[in-house]
Amino acid sequence: MGFDDVIVGVAIGLVLIVLVMGLANMLRGGSANRSQHLMRLRVLLQFVAIVVIMGVIWWRAA
Repeated sequence: MGFDDVIVGVAIGLVLIVLVMGLANMLRGGSANRSQHLMRLRVLLQFVAIVVIMGVIWWRAA
């Protein structure tokens, strides 16, 4: 398992953690502002994860 596999795993793991945090906040009736903040953070992390995955694909093809 190389460095690129670890980076992809971390990026996807961060998205999963924020997603679970957002779902837990909604299920327990938490603050709407916190839910909105977590949703925005998840979207940002998904973008970063996609960029990382595409970078790894490009790196392996080169």
